[in-house]
Amino acid sequence: MFTGFPEETIRFFLELSFHNDAAFFESHRQDYENYVRKPFYDFIDAMAPTVRQVADDMDMRPAKCLARIRRDTRFTKDKTPYRDHMWLLFRRGGEERSTSAMYWFELSPREVEWGLGFWDNNRPAMDALRRHMREKPDEVMRVLADARVPDTGLDVYGQRYGRMGTPPELPQQLKELYPLRELYIKRTGVPLKVAYTSQITELFAADLLRLAPVYRLLRKAADEGMGAEP
Repeated sequence: MFTGFPEETIRFFLELSFHNDAAFFESHRQDYENYVRKPFYDFIDAMAPTVRQVADDMDMRPAKCLARIRRDTRFTKDKTPYRDHMWLLFRRGGEERSTSAMYWFELSPREVEWGLGFWDNNRPAMDALRRHMREKPDEVMRVLADARVPDTGLDVYGQRYGRMGTPPELPQQLKELYPLRELYIKRTGVPLKVAYTSQITELFAADLLRLAPVYRLLRKAADEGMGAEP
């Protein structure tokens, strides 16, 4: 039963950030197993019933949800081999991150955050979403209203195209979303100490269900972006 992340989870992340090398990790591998992987797996299991209320095709296998502690440094300037934080994804089984709409959760020594959106710049899905804004603006506005987005501590983020024209007839809220290169909704302002208690599952579960209408809208856009039947 998940009762919160142990304080040792954050302690491990802090130590790893100062000793980010294979020698340190291998000598503390059991700490990783005890204080990172196991509590995250327990957290995923605890969230599974709520996630399945949103969509029953989500892959809830912990090993498929949780990021690897070892980073892929092939295409980045940052060559530190291990993450000093951890994140997980809830997405449709068998689907690539680049084409999926997904929930995410992240824990670091600095903060605990979660949200919903597309991974990076999913242009086909965003183009499909823009089409929905043009053709059914009232429907998109209703989805955002049902999810109560934006709100204090729960807002929409994403980089914008600098020169993308915005249809003048759109409602102002959609004018702000229309030129986004990516779109994600993020919960901020949760005290880190909450992650040490079972309350973290209650707060995350509440947002999973609250954002379900947005998930279904993004899921439809992602499917259309991949050429699937709407």
